[in-house]
Amino acid sequence: MTIAPSQSPTSQTPGTGEVEPLHDAVERLLRAADADGVRDECEAFARCLLPDARVSWLRVDDAPMAAGTTLDLAVDPQSGRTLGFGTDDRDASASIDMVSWLGRLASARLRQLAETANLYEAISRLALAERLQRALYAIAEQAGAEHNMKDMMSALHSIVGSLMYAENFFIVLYDAQNRTVRFPYFVDTVDDDTPDPEGIRLIDAIENSLTWHVLQSGRSMMGASSELEKSLPGPRVAIGPPSDDWLGVPMKRGDDVVGALVVQSYRDDTHYSENDRELLTYVAQHVQTALERRQAHEELERRVTTRTAALREANRVLRQQVLQRQRGERLQAALFRIAELANTSDSIENFYAAVHRVIGGLLYARNFYIALLSEDQNKLTFPYSVDELDGVREPRELGRGLTEFVLRNGKALLADRDEIDRLNRDQVLSTSGARSLHWLGVPLIWNEKSMGVLAVQSYSPEHTYSARDQELLTFVSYHIANATTESLKQAYASLERRVTERTRALALANRDLREQIAERERVERRLKYETLHDSLTGLPNRTLLLQRLEQALNHYRENPGELFAVLFIDLDRFKVINDSVGHLVGDDLLFQVGGRVRACLKTRDVVARLGGDEFAVLVEGITDPQAATHIAERIIAQLQTPFRLGAKEIFTSASIGIALPTPEYTRPEELLRDADSAMYRAKDEGRHRAAVFDDRLRREALSLLELEGDLRRAITRNEFVPFFQPIVELATLRVVGYEALLRWRHPERGLLPPGEFLAVAEDTGCSEAIDWQIFEQVARQARALTRDEGFISINVSGSHFRSADLDQRLLDLFAQHGVPARCIRVEVTERALLENPAQVKRILEHLREHGVGIALDDFGTGYSSLSYLHQYPIETLKIDRSFVIELPAEDDQAHSTAVVRAIQALADSLRMQVIAEGIETESQMRVLQRIGCRFGQGFLFAQPQPASKWLGAPLSLDA
Repeated sequence: MTIAPSQSPTSQTPGTGEVEPLHDAVERLLRAADADGVRDECEAFARCLLPDARVSWLRVDDAPMAAGTTLDLAVDPQSGRTLGFGTDDRDASASIDMVSWLGRLASARLRQLAETANLYEAISRLALAERLQRALYAIAEQAGAEHNMKDMMSALHSIVGSLMYAENFFIVLYDAQNRTVRFPYFVDTVDDDTPDPEGIRLIDAIENSLTWHVLQSGRSMMGASSELEKSLPGPRVAIGPPSDDWLGVPMKRGDDVVGALVVQSYRDDTHYSENDRELLTYVAQHVQTALERRQAHEELERRVTTRTAALREANRVLRQQVLQRQRGERLQAALFRIAELANTSDSIENFYAAVHRVIGGLLYARNFYIALLSEDQNKLTFPYSVDELDGVREPRELGRGLTEFVLRNGKALLADRDEIDRLNRDQVLSTSGARSLHWLGVPLIWNEKSMGVLAVQSYSPEHTYSARDQELLTFVSYHIANATTESLKQAYASLERRVTERTRALALANRDLREQIAERERVERRLKYETLHDSLTGLPNRTLLLQRLEQALNHYRENPGELFAVLFIDLDRFKVINDSVGHLVGDDLLFQVGGRVRACLKTRDVVARLGGDEFAVLVEGITDPQAATHIAERIIAQLQTPFRLGAKEIFTSASIGIALPTPEYTRPEELLRDADSAMYRAKDEGRHRAAVFDDRLRREALSLLELEGDLRRAITRNEFVPFFQPIVELATLRVVGYEALLRWRHPERGLLPPGEFLAVAEDTGCSEAIDWQIFEQVARQARALTRDEGFISINVSGSHFRSADLDQRLLDLFAQHGVPARCIRVEVTERALLENPAQVKRILEHLREHGVGIALDDFGTGYSSLSYLHQYPIETLKIDRSFVIELPAEDDQAHSTAVVRAIQALADSLRMQVIAEGIETESQMRVLQRIGCRFGQGFLFAQPQPASKWLGAPLSLDA
C-alpha cells in the first residue's frame, strides 16, 4: 500500500518553515503506542495545516461533526470506532489531499497496532496452554513416580505454583462415609499450627470454616477470608490467620466430594482471578486422579508386603517341618543302626563303641559313658567311657553322684553348672571328679527297673544340651536297653515287618519321585522353548536366530555358492501407535505382524522377534541377492494392508535392511549388525522401503569407528580450539563482542568445523569433555579479547545442565583466570531448557546473579515459547540464520521479514537485546536495520578466526 500524498507537498504545506513540524508529527504518528496516541498525533498534524482542525473518535450512533468540512480518516479494527476530521473552515479543499494522506497513515498504523495486539494475545493463550499441559503431564508422572507420598505432595505443590501464586497451599482429603478429614499436605508461611499429615479428625472440628463449606457444598470459593466468612450462613469460625485472598476448589469423584485444594495470599498486591479459579478447578480433578492412582499403588504394595510376610511365615513353618522330618529320619536311621549292631557286633565293647558313634551323629557326645549296676546292685560299673578329662572310670560303690541320682529317680536329668552346684548345696548330690558345664543323663530301663545310665557331658560353653536332646537321648536309651537284652530277638520279627512296610513306602516314594522327575523334564523342555522363543508372538528370539545364523554361516563357508540373507525389519511409527492406542493394542499389532511376515516365507526360513518392534528373518537357499530384495518387497506389501485390531483399523509400514554373507563375516552377530545398519539407511531414505548393506555402508561404519577413536585421542592431545567471530553494532560496525566457535585441528584432515564430528561426539559422550577444553581456553583469552569492555559468548549444550554444579564450576573457572563475569555470555538452546526445567532455571539464575549474560540461541527454530522468555533470566535473543538469509532486499511484507519483525517487537517489549546471525549481504543488513535490529554477526563482517587474529585489532570493522 502506498502511503504518500498524491500531490507534491510543496503545494500543500504552508511554507518551508512549517515542513519540519509536519515531519515530526508523522514520525510520532508512526511510533504511536495505542489508538488514542494515533488520534493525538493526527490532531497535531491536522492543526499544522488548519489551526481550527478537530480530530476525534466517532461511534456508529454518534452525531456527525458540526457544520464545516468533515472527513472520515480511519477505522480502528480493535474497537470499531471511526477517526473523524472536522474544521469550521468551509474552504479547506486545498488541504484535503494532505488530510486524506494523513488518514491513510493513521489507518496503516491502527492496523499494525491491531495485528500486534492479536499476536500478543495469541502468544499469551499459547503460553498458558503450554503451562497447563506441562502441569498435567507432570501430575500424571507423579502418580507413577518411585518417591514417597510426601515427596509427591511437594511435587504437586510445585506444579500448582508454576500455574499461579501458591506459596501458601494445602490439600485436604474428605471421607464422607466416616465424616473425617485429613490434611496430607500443608504449607503456610504465616500459620504455625501445621496439622499432622497422618492425623485423622472429625469434620466437626472444622465446622463452618471456609474449607468445611467447600467440602459440604462441593463448590469453589474465592475472595478475602474475612469477606467470605461474613457471607456464609452459620456462626463465623476463623481457623488460621486471615488472608487477603483465599481460593479453594473441591476434588470430586463423580458427584461425590473427596477433598479440596486451597491456595491463599497474605499479600495485598497478590489476588486470584476467575481464570485462576477455573485453572485450579481443572487441575484439582487431575490431582485427584493422581492421588487415587498413587493410593491404589500403595495399597497394592501393602497387600504384597502382607502376602510376602504370610509366605515367609509359611516358609518358616515348612522349614521347621523339614528339619523335624530330617531329625526324625536321622533318629530312625540311628535306631535301625542300633538294632542292626545288636545282631552283628562280635563283642559288647564293639557294640558300645558303635552306639557312641550313632549317638554322636544325633547330638554332641564327645564325652560319653555307659554306667551299669552290678548283679548285687551295690556297685556301678563303667563298661564304656570316653572323656576329655576323666580318662578312666573305675567301678565304685553307690554314692550320691549324678549317675546315682538318675538311677534312684528313674528319670532323666538335664543340668548345667549352676543346677549342679545348687544340688550340692542342698546335699542332694555329692559329686567328685572333673566338673562339667552341662550334663545330661538318662536311665537304662529293663523290665521297668533302672539298671544303668547313659550320660553325655560338655566342658565348653559352646556346647549345651536342650530338652529336645534329653527327649532324643531318652528315646535312644530305650532301644539301647532293648538291644542289650534277649527281648531284641522277640522284636526282630516285628522289626522285619516294619522294614517291609518301610520298603513298600520307599517304593511308593520312588514312584512319586519318578513322576516328579518326568514333570521336571517336561518343565525343562518348556523352559528351554521359552528361552528360545518370544513370549508375545511365539516366534524364535534373538538366541535361537543367532544359533540358526551360525549354522547357515558355517554351511556357507563349506558351500560358498549357496547363499542366504538376513532381513532386519523395523516398524515405522510404532511408538506413535503404542502411545496413542495403548500397549495392549500395540502387542496385538506385533502378534499379527509376526504372522504376516511368517506367511511371506518358506517353512524352513526363520522369523524372529528381537524385541520391541524389531523382527529379523533368515532366508536360506536363495540363488542371487535380488531374490532377497523381492522377499523384502513382498513383506513390505503385506504389512501395508491395514490391520483390524478390535474396533480400530491400524495402518503401519516397515523399513527393512538386508545383509548377504561374504567371506569377511566370522560371527552371526556381524550379519545382524550390518542388516541393522542397512535398515537405518532405508529409514533415512524415506522409510517404507528396503536397503541392502554394501561396501559404502561398511566404509561409513569403519569411518565412524575411526572418527570415534580420533575424537578420544584428540581430547588427550588438546586438539580442539575456539575460533572467534565478531558481533558488531550494525549502525557503526563497532565490535561489541565475540562468539566462541568450536574447531578441531585434525593432524591429517586439517581444520574441521563441528558439523563434521559433533554428532559423533555427542553419541559417544565426548562432547562435554570437548566443551570444557573450549571453556578453559576462552577463559584464558577472554580479558585480552574483550579488553574488559565487550563480551564473549560460549555455547553450553543441554547435556551440561544434567550436572547440578555446572554454574559453580563455570564461576570457579572464570575466577581462576580473573575474568569478570560480565564479560561472559552463556548461549543455550530451547532444547536445553526442556530437558530439566527446574534445574536449568536454577543454574541460569545463579549465573545471572553473578553477572553472566544469558542468550537464547537459534530463536524461532524450536518451540519459540513465550514461557521461556518469562521464566528464565534471558536478556538476549539470537535470530537463527535461516530467517536472515531469506530476508528480501525491498519487500518488507515478506514472510521472513514479518517473522523477524515479530521477534524484534517481542524482544523490544520485554527489553531484550536481539542479535541476528548469518548476515552475508549488505541488503540483509539494511533490512535488519529498518526492522530495528541493532546487532548482528556473519560472513559479511568477518569469518571466525583464532584469538591471535583479533588481539590488537581495531574495534570497528569495515563491512
